[in-house]
Amino acid sequence: MSRAITYRRLLVPLATALVLTSTGAAAAIPAPGAPSPAPRPRPGVWTGTWEAAASGTVPAPPGASVRNVVHTSVGGRAARVRLSNRLGTRPLRLGSVTLALQQPGEPGSPRARAGSLRKVTFGGSGSVTVPAGRDLVSDPVALRVPADANLLVSVHTPGGSGPVAYHRSALQTNFVAPVGDRTAEESGAGYTATVGSWYYVTGVDVLGAPAAGSVVALGDSITDGTGSSPDANHRWPDLLAARLRGLPAHRRPGVLNAGIAGNRLLLDGRGPNALARLDADVLSRAGVRALIVLEGVNDIKGTPEQSDPRTLEDAYRLVVRRAHARGIRVVGGTITPYGGHAAYTPAREAVRQAVNAAIRARGIFDVVADMDAAVRDPARPDRILPAYDPGDHLHFNDAGMRALADTIDLRSLLTPSNGPQAPDTGPQALDAWHPTRDAGRQVPETGLGLRAPGPRNPA
Repeated sequence: MSRAITYRRLLVPLATALVLTSTGAAAAIPAPGAPSPAPRPRPGVWTGTWEAAASGTVPAPPGASVRNVVHTSVGGRAARVRLSNRLGTRPLRLGSVTLALQQPGEPGSPRARAGSLRKVTFGGSGSVTVPAGRDLVSDPVALRVPADANLLVSVHTPGGSGPVAYHRSALQTNFVAPVGDRTAEESGAGYTATVGSWYYVTGVDVLGAPAAGSVVALGDSITDGTGSSPDANHRWPDLLAARLRGLPAHRRPGVLNAGIAGNRLLLDGRGPNALARLDADVLSRAGVRALIVLEGVNDIKGTPEQSDPRTLEDAYRLVVRRAHARGIRVVGGTITPYGGHAAYTPAREAVRQAVNAAIRARGIFDVVADMDAAVRDPARPDRILPAYDPGDHLHFNDAGMRALADTIDLRSLLTPSNGPQAPDTGPQALDAWHPTRDAGRQVPETGLGLRAPGPRNPA
C-alpha cells in the first residue's frame, strides 16, 4: 500500500469529523415531530458518475488523439478521470489529457462547449506514464459537471506503447484525430474519424454529488447495452439512472456500468471474468453503496459450458461475501431467456432454470431483481417477449432495456449498508487501484477500427 493511500485513509475520517463539528450538534437533531431535513451534499466525498470496464486490448494509435464521449449519471462541482493500462504489457505514455462538456445538442460531434475545456493533470503534471498492469486516477479537475450530460475525455499518446486497454462495445460515437495533439482543440475540427469503442478512460468521478454514493451494474452484453439504440444511452443501467433522477437530489446515487459484452462469471471470455475483475471494476470505485449482478448466461451457453448450477451459485456467494466485506449491498438479477438463439439447448435451459430457482429461493443476494420474469414470453417462457427482442433472441431493444431497469426496487439501492465502507483513496497515486489477478495478461482484440464520420449502423 502506498504512503499516499495511507495518508488519505487517515485524512478522510478527520475531514469528516471536522465537517460534522462545524455544522454543530444541535443542527443535526430536528425538533420533535419536525420532518428530517434533506442531507447536505458532502463536499469532500467522491462519487462515481460513469464507468466503462476494460474489455481487452488493441494496438496503440501512436501520435493520435482520441476524444471519448461519456455520459454522466450524477453531477458535482469538480471531476477526476480514471485511465487504465491494467491489461497492457508495456508502460503507457499519456502526453496530454483534457476534460470538457460536449456542445449541447450535438451528440454526434467532437465539439466542446465554449469555455469548458480543462487540462487534466496527474500529480501536477500534464503528462504521465502509466505502468503496465495499473490504473491511474487524475488530480481533481475544476469543472462543474451536470447530471445527465455528455463529457469529452480526450487523450493524446505521443508514441507507441504496445497493446492498450479499451472498452470494445461503447454504443457511442467517439472521435479520433489521426495525427497530433488535438486534446485542447475546442472545435474538434481535427477529429476526422470516428470509432465505436472507448480508449484508455474507464471512469469519471465527481466531487460533492448530493447523494455521495454510487451503484455498480456488473454484467455481460445485456448490461453493456447490446441491442439498444447507439448514441442514445438506453442501456438498462442508463435507464435506471433516469429512474433515480426522479427522486429528490439527496437520494440519487450515481450509476456505473461495469458490463462487458461476452463476459463470464467464472471463465475469461471477453475481458477478465467477473470474479477476477471485481476489485478493479466494482469494489475500488468511488462511493459504491450497492452492486447489481446480472451474469451467468455466457457461462451456461459458452464453450466450455457450466452444467452444474451449484458452480454458479458458489460464485455468486463469493461475490456477495466480498461486497459485504466492503459494506456494499448486493442485488441479484435472474438470468434472462435465450430460446431461439443458436446456443440454446434444452439441457442448458434446465441449468438456467435451476440457477434462477436458487437466486429466487436460497437467499444468495440481499435483494432479487426478477429480470427473467419481467421479459419472458408467458406463452414460451424460454424465450424473450417479441416486443423486447431485437432479433437475436438473446439481447434487448430499448423497450426490453426499460423493462430490465424497472425490475430494480429503488428502495433496495438506497437502504444503508451495515459494516465497513470501501475507502476512498487519493486522486493521484498510481497504486490507487489494485490490478486484477490476471493483470498484465493481454486480452487481444482487433485493430483501432477507424471509420469516416457519418450515420451509425445500429447492427
